[in-house]
Amino acid sequence: MKKNIFILFLGIIAMASCLIYVPVDEGRPPYKDDYYEDPYSTEMDTSYFYDYLSPNGVWVHHSPYGYVWIPERMAYGWRPYTQGQWVWSDFGWTWASRFKWGWVPFHYGRWGWDRYLGWYWVPGTEWGPAWVSWRTGDLYIGWAAIPPEARFVPGVGITTLPYTLYHSSWVFVEYPYFLNTRLYRYVLPMERNLTIINYSVLRTDIRVRDNRVINRGVDIDHVRRMTKQTISRHELAPADRPGQSRVREGRVEIYNPIIRHNESAHPDRVLEKEDVLDRITRTTIREPEEQIESQSIRLKDAQKQELKHLENSQGKELQQILRKKQQEEGAAKDATEKQKIKKEYDQKVIKIKQSHEKETTEIKKRHKKEDEQTQKKTIKKKEIKK
Repeated sequence: MKKNIFILFLGIIAMASCLIYVPVDEGRPPYKDDYYEDPYSTEMDTSYFYDYLSPNGVWVHHSPYGYVWIPERMAYGWRPYTQGQWVWSDFGWTWASRFKWGWVPFHYGRWGWDRYLGWYWVPGTEWGPAWVSWRTGDLYIGWAAIPPEARFVPGVGITTLPYTLYHSSWVFVEYPYFLNTRLYRYVLPMERNLTIINYSVLRTDIRVRDNRVINRGVDIDHVRRMTKQTISRHELAPADRPGQSRVREGRVEIYNPIIRHNESAHPDRVLEKEDVLDRITRTTIREPEEQIESQSIRLKDAQKQELKHLENSQGKELQQILRKKQQEEGAAKDATEKQKIKKEYDQKVIKIKQSHEKETTEIKKRHKKEDEQTQKKTIKKKEIKK
């Protein structure tokens, strides 16, 4: 009897072991997050932005927008929509960011500028291919981040701006470089902006069609003609998880989940405005002396490149004016008309040269200020070591 009970007991254990060790397809391992059971859900709320962006920047309370995000460790002369490439898609002009976190602030929310904080991002829930306005001229194409004050009308979009954008907000390149995958290398110094703005046309056209936000501020045929490139349309393919945007043959992959607004959400850590610059300064000072010296060398290289871009583009502008002058003089009906054309273009040459001289003075002034700031950081570092 005892033997039979013992055998039965062994049988039960064997059955239990089979139940425990039967392999189960559990799919992707669970994500360690206190809020989301599935971090790559197609629906999230704004609290996800606070956690996701924190490793790459700081959160500050900035009235009247509430919590805004400021990116850290950005490249020299960085402005929104410079580190990436433009793609023509079924959503119009679409920005494919090089940053892993770029799927958030370049497609949701708006960028603003503050003299103290610099560039900051205001969270939003509406996805768009690129929240920018455009400018086009004979030599250049430019874009600027649409500010938070620009009202997005559901079902309509954005067709006007609330005010004239700061000239430093604009990013300009020559047409041949507009679709370059290393666009940032060809961005003109901001000192060029005022002159270019005066010779360009503003275009803002972000509309909603079939429940899609579409940015067609610049006509595709105009870009084809000015860049002398064949431009094909890419299909927007939603990526299955957060990360860097990818441009493949015939498609652009961007993570674009549905975002719900969460009134109670807030960042885990929020800096006071006066602590933002202090944090950046302290981070720089604690770097090894060799790294600061390396930064100084890189700064000099970047400044030389900026000056080169400035002088080359100025030269092309002057050549274009002289070329137009020659063409119109050749088409003049008589000597009187030819003299009138000559006088008109001579004035244009004087005006553009004055603008160029001012730009050169301004950029050299900025470079000198940057050199002084770098020198101060080096001195502070040496003082700390003592």
